[in-house]
Amino acid sequence: MYNIELAELVWGKRPSSALSDSVFRRWTQGFVLSQSESTALEQFEGGPCAVIAPVQAYLLKNFLFKSDKPNWRDCTDEEHKHLFCLTLSEILETVRLSNTTPFCLVMLAKEKSTEEHGSISENQPESSQGIEEEQLSALAAEELGSERFHALIQKRTYATLTELREAILEQYSTWKNRFGVLLFLYSVILTKGIANIRNEIEDAAEPLIDPVYGHGSQSLINLLLTGYAVLNVWDGDRECSGMKLHGIRNQSTVGFLTLMESLRYCKVGAFLKSPKFPVWILGSETHLTVFFAKEMSLVAPESPWEQARRVFQTYDPEDNGFIPDTMLEDVMKALDLVSDPEYVNIMKSKLDPEGLGIILLGTFLQEFFPEQESTIPDSFTVYHYNGLKQSNHSEKVMYVEGTAVVTGFEDPMVRTDDTPIKRCLQTKWPYIELMWNTDRSPSLN
Repeated sequence: MYNIELAELVWGKRPSSALSDSVFRRWTQGFVLSQSESTALEQFEGGPCAVIAPVQAYLLKNFLFKSDKPNWRDCTDEEHKHLFCLTLSEILETVRLSNTTPFCLVMLAKEKSTEEHGSISENQPESSQGIEEEQLSALAAEELGSERFHALIQKRTYATLTELREAILEQYSTWKNRFGVLLFLYSVILTKGIANIRNEIEDAAEPLIDPVYGHGSQSLINLLLTGYAVLNVWDGDRECSGMKLHGIRNQSTVGFLTLMESLRYCKVGAFLKSPKFPVWILGSETHLTVFFAKEMSLVAPESPWEQARRVFQTYDPEDNGFIPDTMLEDVMKALDLVSDPEYVNIMKSKLDPEGLGIILLGTFLQEFFPEQESTIPDSFTVYHYNGLKQSNHSEKVMYVEGTAVVTGFEDPMVRTDDTPIKRCLQTKWPYIELMWNTDRSPSLN
C-alpha cells in the first residue's frame, strides 16, 4: 500500500500543491492541553476539530465516568496521560473490524529508511524514546509540506489491545507533538483499512478532508464516533431511487447533534441523538464543539411518556405541536394503543371537541399518559467546550458552565434567548432552556 493512496483518501487529488500545503499546515498540530482548563484540548486553526472534538468527547466521557476523582476538572499530568491514552485506544478499538484485525499506529520514521521506499513501511524497528523525541522535535521545527510528511511516515501493527495501549502510552510525546492529530487520524484509517473506508463512503472520490477549506467530512466524524465512515446521520439503511444509502448502525458511545437539523437540512437519528453517555458533539456550519453533563438520566431508556411524545412528533415534522386528526390512528398503532376504528373515532371527538380537525400534543399525552412524565430532572448542570481560543471568553479555552431546564411543553415563564446552541439542542430537547454562568452564550463557531 502506497502513501499516495492514503493521502488521496484524506486530502483528495489536489491540482495545486501550494493550496494543499496551506490547508495541510492547519492540520499540523498535536493534542495540546489548554493552560486554563486541565482536561480541555486546544485547537489552533479551523479544520482539525473533526478529529479533536471526537477525541475531546471521548476524553470527557472517561474523565466523568471512568475516573474516581470527584473534581474531574482538576487532574494531574499523570492522570491526564493515562486517560488520554485510554481514549485513543478506545477509538481505535471502535474502528477495528474484528478481534483478529491488527491495530495500526502511524509514526514519523527516520528520513533515510523512508526515502528509499515509496510506501508506508511496516514494522520497522522502534527507536528509543530519547532518539524519537529528538527526531520529532527537529521535524517540528522544520516546515514540512504534505508530500514530505507522507514520505516520512511508517506503520506499526499490534495484535492485541494490551500491546496497543502500551505502544500508545510509550509514544505519548508523539501525540502532543506538532503532527499528533494527523498521526492519530492516519492510525485510525489504517486500523480500519483504506478499502473498507472507501466502501462505506457513498462517493469514493470525496476526500475525508475538504482540500479547499480544510473541514472534515461527516464520514470522518461518523468514523471516529461509530467506527463506520458513512455519510448519513439517520438510523440504519434507507432505499432512495433504487439506491441503498447507509446510516448509523447502532447506538454510539458519545452523541452528535447539528444546527443543520434545525435548518431542515438533515435529521439525526436516535443512535446519535441518544448515546450511551451524556456527551454530544455539536455541529455548526463550519465547526465542532462539545456539550456534556454528568446527569446519566439524560441517556436513560425512554419512559412511555417520552416515547409517546417522540412518536407523535414524527407525525408532526413541522413541530407545530399538533397533527391532523386523520393521523391519530397511525400514532396510536405505532404506540401499541387500542386502535380499532370505532375507538379511534371516540378519541377524536374527545381530543378535538371543537371539531377543528387537529389533535394537540399536550392533550394527547394527558389522555393516554396522565401520570407519567420525563425521567429527566427539572434542571441540571451542563457544560460546553469550544477548542478555539478566539471563540472563548478572554481567549482562554475553558468549559462554559450553565443550567438547563427541560420541560415537555413551551413555558413562557422560563423562556431564554434564541441562540444557535439552543436551536441545536432543541433538535433533541424541543423545550430546553439554557442559563449560562457567563455574560454571553457559548459559541458554536
